[in-house]
Amino acid sequence: MEITVRGDTDEETARVLATALAEHLGRPVELVADDGPVATAGDDAWDESDRVVTDREDRLREDIERVVSGGPERGHEKLDQLGKLFVRERIDRIFDEVTYEDGTFARFESGDADELEFPADGLLTGVGLIDGREVFFTANDYTVKAGSLGQMGVEKEIRLAERAVEAGAPILRLIDSTGARLDADERDEGDTHMDRYRGGRMFYNQCIHSGQVPQIGVLYGPDIAGSAYTPVFCDYLIMVEEISGMAIASPRIVEAMTGESVTMEGLGGPDVHATQSGSADLVVPDEEAAATAVRDLLGYLPQTFDADLPTRTPKPPAANPKSLDAVIPEEPNKAYDVHEVIDRLVDRESWFELKPRFAPELVTGYGRIDGRPVGIVANQPERVSGAIFPDSAEKGAEFVWICDAFGIPLVYLCDTPGFMVGSAVERDGILQRGRKFIYATSNAQVPKFCVVTRKAYGAGIYAMCGPSFGPDATLALPSAEISVMGPDAAVHALFGGQLEEMEGEARAQFVESAKAEFQKYVDIRSQAATMQVDELVPAGDLRDQLAARLRAFRNKRRTERDRHHGTVLF
Repeated sequence: MEITVRGDTDEETARVLATALAEHLGRPVELVADDGPVATAGDDAWDESDRVVTDREDRLREDIERVVSGGPERGHEKLDQLGKLFVRERIDRIFDEVTYEDGTFARFESGDADELEFPADGLLTGVGLIDGREVFFTANDYTVKAGSLGQMGVEKEIRLAERAVEAGAPILRLIDSTGARLDADERDEGDTHMDRYRGGRMFYNQCIHSGQVPQIGVLYGPDIAGSAYTPVFCDYLIMVEEISGMAIASPRIVEAMTGESVTMEGLGGPDVHATQSGSADLVVPDEEAAATAVRDLLGYLPQTFDADLPTRTPKPPAANPKSLDAVIPEEPNKAYDVHEVIDRLVDRESWFELKPRFAPELVTGYGRIDGRPVGIVANQPERVSGAIFPDSAEKGAEFVWICDAFGIPLVYLCDTPGFMVGSAVERDGILQRGRKFIYATSNAQVPKFCVVTRKAYGAGIYAMCGPSFGPDATLALPSAEISVMGPDAAVHALFGGQLEEMEGEARAQFVESAKAEFQKYVDIRSQAATMQVDELVPAGDLRDQLAARLRAFRNKRRTERDRHHGTVLF
């Protein structure tokens, strides 16, 4: 649009008028005088010369700069001493771009001081992009009261989580907090963190949002007391070596209450949670590795429980799938590393193992087959013959349940003598915790495939999605043996009384003869002939078979069951 102005209008005034009119009319504007154009503004004409910034806006931008610089200098010095990144550097390493933040002015202190005591109340919340996907985030600022949570910080967390679920996007929590801020000025007299819309609401939201959108936590420092539930309520938890830890009470409180003297590392450091409690899905050496792990993990997860899974360009496996049969020993009890099987099934560089140091007799993780994400549950014959212990049952149950929550297909690689026996595992709840694994497998409704690679004895194949537990196919390799128990156990169960009366060479010969007879009843070809398995597959064809079956079941429907929910609690 062309608008005529008086010839004595100065250039600055004309530019302000053109900009204002273009913004009001929503179209380009050109101001002209008798002697030609004076100023232009609009879609094609706006540039830095058209920009009009008032003193009021300048003051606001200066205040924003004060906020984003973080807390007082002493807080930044403490970060340097601990060898940790400033929160905004941390965010920049993870996100391709931060699109916006909320609550920048939470707890803002007016005045002219360069340093603010409570910028953003010590918690950043917003939305960023990772590989083109929107991810909602919260991030503690350790320079503000050691990342402790104040009232406005709690409010920001609650709003962020609820909005993420409404928007249908994953939540990433970058946790570097000493817990609730206990300063007297943080609460009114008689106030607690337990009322309906305060601290407890954070954990309530994490619980009810579970399974709606993925929740990923990264722990960068010691997290103590009630706030330590924030990381453990996440679907996935990454801990950073040397600087992270979590416990229900600090070492000082533990000693005061129990007399036990213990360091933070020994109480709840990464090693404890990676190998003993099973709370950490992954422990990484530094913050750079944490950023990479977050980005990689998101590559297997949907935006919401019912969204499509992200796919990648297919790649061939790291090892030749046609050599798979040579990996699996003839002898049922000879050890081998199941990772050699996985390397021949999943796309190259796609294997992402979870809880690798916890209950290593069961391997769980994500990979891709023909570019599509898949969850793998595999017995590890290299560790205790792949027997299922209480911890590995818990590990398997949780992994299967999460895969089902987010629509990730499951492949079970079964090579197990079954659940471990003995008084120690009974005291540790092998039955109680073993039922969780079987329950999760039974109720999972994603595409699921059982592959019997070698031995499948006893109730072990129940947990590993055997024929009775709803697999979309039970596949067997030529090395497979399916039986109610292994040959040694079977001989002692059937002939225990006779064996007690025998000794020496005669006993040994009898056992070998009985085991040879037993093998006739576990012949996989005979079992395939009576459809105890869906297909007997040459090992070299297994990857192609799985890829074809995953494609065939990519639109598998879920079945609603008549109940509120089951009674087995995870």
